Amino acid sequence: MIEFDVPAVVPADPTANVSDLLVERVKATPNLALFAVPENGGWRDVTAAEFQRQVIAVAKGFIASGIAPGDKVGFLARTTYDWTLIDFALFYAGAVMVPIYETSAPAQIHWNLEDSGAIAIIVESPEHAARLDEVRGDLPLIREVWQMHLGAVAKLIDAGKDVADDEVERRRTIANGDDIATLIYTSGSMGRPKGCVLTHSNFVELSRNSAVALNDVLSVPNSSTLLFITTAHVFARFISILDIHAGVKTGHEPDTSNLLPALSSFQPTFLLAVPRVFEKVYNASEQRAEGEGKGKIFRAAAATAIEHSRLSEAGEKIPFGMKVKFAIFDKLVYAKLRAAMGGRVQYAVSGSAPLGARLGHFFHSLGIVILEGYGLTETTAPATVNLATKSKIGSVGPALPGVGVRIDDEGEISVRGINVFKEYWRNPEATAASFDGDWFKTGDLGAFDSEGFLTVTGRIKEIIVTAGGKNVAPAALEDPVRANPIVGQVVAVGDQKPFIGALITLDPEMLPAWLANNKLDATMSLAEAAKNSAVRAEVQRAIDIANSQVSRAESIRKFTILPTEFTEASGHLTPKLSIKRGVILKDYADVIEELYSVPVATANISI
Repeated sequence: MIEFDVPAVVPADPTANVSDLLVERVKATPNLALFAVPENGGWRDVTAAEFQRQVIAVAKGFIASGIAPGDKVGFLARTTYDWTLIDFALFYAGAVMVPIYETSAPAQIHWNLEDSGAIAIIVESPEHAARLDEVRGDLPLIREVWQMHLGAVAKLIDAGKDVADDEVERRRTIANGDDIATLIYTSGSMGRPKGCVLTHSNFVELSRNSAVALNDVLSVPNSSTLLFITTAHVFARFISILDIHAGVKTGHEPDTSNLLPALSSFQPTFLLAVPRVFEKVYNASEQRAEGEGKGKIFRAAAATAIEHSRLSEAGEKIPFGMKVKFAIFDKLVYAKLRAAMGGRVQYAVSGSAPLGARLGHFFHSLGIVILEGYGLTETTAPATVNLATKSKIGSVGPALPGVGVRIDDEGEISVRGINVFKEYWRNPEATAASFDGDWFKTGDLGAFDSEGFLTVTGRIKEIIVTAGGKNVAPAALEDPVRANPIVGQVVAVGDQKPFIGALITLDPEMLPAWLANNKLDATMSLAEAAKNSAVRAEVQRAIDIANSQVSRAESIRKFTILPTEFTEASGHLTPKLSIKRGVILKDYADVIEELYSVPVATANISI
C-alpha cells in the first residue's frame, strides 16, 4: 500500500455553500469582467456585479414559480453563458440542479429525471423539448417545463419581480457544506448511470484549495478561458465555479466547429480540454501542411519540438544545432499554431484520458504547458493535477491540497478528502461497495513515482486476460493507434481469446484530407474507405507503432475496420468522447467472433 496525502492549505468552512463564492467575488471585485458573451461578431463583458444581479433576478423567478429549497430541477442545454446563469440562480433559490447532457437520448433524460425525483426541467432548444416530450408522459413528478428558446429566462425574471431580496438571501444561505449541491449522473460507460451526490463543501473547499495550487494558471494578467466542453460534465462545471472564485473571465463556445474562430477572437490564457481535442489540433495541422506541400517541414518541426521538450524536461543541455532548428521552426510552424489558438494560451488542463508523451512534449514546445489531471464525477473532477511550477509529462500529477491518494497491493487507486462525493443517490449498495472506510475505490489502476506523481495505467474492469493468461491493459495499445489522423476510435478485444484483436473506426473529419493528400478519392464513404488497401495499410502502420511498445503477447494481431463510427448518438461514446466498452463489446459481438474465426500464426495480420 502506497499513500500520498496533501494537507489542505485553506481552512475548511463547514457553513459555506457555492453561492458564497459569487458573493465573495462581487465584494472583492464588483467591476471585474467575470464573463464575456458573443455579440456582433465580438465579445461583450459581463461584470461580477452584473452577473449577480441577473442571477438574483432569475432566482426570484424560480421562487415565484414554486421551486422550494431542496427541489431537484433538471437542466438540458448546451455550453453557454446562460448555463452558468441558471446554475447559480438555482443555487440562490436553494434548489438542486440535475444536469443532463445536451446529447442525451429520451431514455437517458427519463432515467435522470425519474431517478432523481426532479419536479421541473429547463430545456434550451426545440430539439431538446421534442426529446423530453417523448418521455414526458412517464414523468408524473415533472410539473414545470421551461423552454429557453421560448424566452424562459426573461419570463422567469418577469415572474419574480415581486419576490423580496430578503427571501432570496434566506434561500441562498439555507444550505451548509454537507448539503447536496448537485446530482450529477455518471456517463454510464460501465453500466446504468448512477447519481453522484456532490455537496457544497465538495465544490467550495476544492475551489479554494485548487485556486492556491493552480495560482500560476489562474493569476495570469487578464486571465480567461473559453469553455467548449459540456458544462453538464463535472469537469467543466467545476472549472466554471473555480473561475468565479478565482476571478477568471469565462467565455463559452457550444459549437466545436466554430472553436478556432472563437479562440482567435476570445484569446484565452488557458484551456480546458480532453486529449481528443489536442489530437485533432495536431492531426488537422499536419494534414493541412501536407495539403500545402509542407508535410515534411511540419513533421520535422514536430520531431524537433518533441525532442527539445524532452531534453528541457530532463534538464539536459540542448545542442546548438537543435536551438537553431527550433528557432527557425518557431517562426515557420509553432507561431502559427499559437496564433490559431488565440495567441495568449499559456496553459491547458487536460483530463478524462491519457494524453500521451508525444502530444504533451509537442505542445510544451509551443509554449503551452498541458497540465494533465485525474479525477471522476465522484471526486468532483480533479483529484490530482500537474502544477505550473512542476509538471511531469505522462503523469497526471500529485494530489491536490486536501486530497489523499493511495494505491493498494493490487494497483487500484483510491481517493479521499475534500473532493470525494457523499454517496450514490438512492443506491446504498453501490455506495457501500465503492468505499473502504473513507477511501473511494475508483476502479482505476495506477502507480506513483518517488515524488507522488501519479500515472494511470488502466481500469480494473477493462483488463483483458487472454486465453494464455496474459493481462493486457487496453489503453496502452489503443492510445498510440488513435493518435493516427485517420483513426477515430480503437477498441482492443481478446478476453479469453488466443490473441489481442482490435475494432477500428475511421475519423470522418480527418479522412477526406488524408485521402486527398494521398491522391485518393476524398469523397469515398467510411464503408468504402474501410476496404481500401491504402487506408488499411495506414491503419496497419499505426498498429505496428503501438505494437513496438509492448511484448508480442500484448500486441494487436488482427484488426477490422468498421464501416461506421462510434458516436454519442449511437450509444457507443460518452459525452466526453470516451468509449463505452461494454456496449461496444455487446453490439459488435459477432464482428469480434469473426475476428477469431481464422487462427493467426504471425503478428500484424489484418483481415
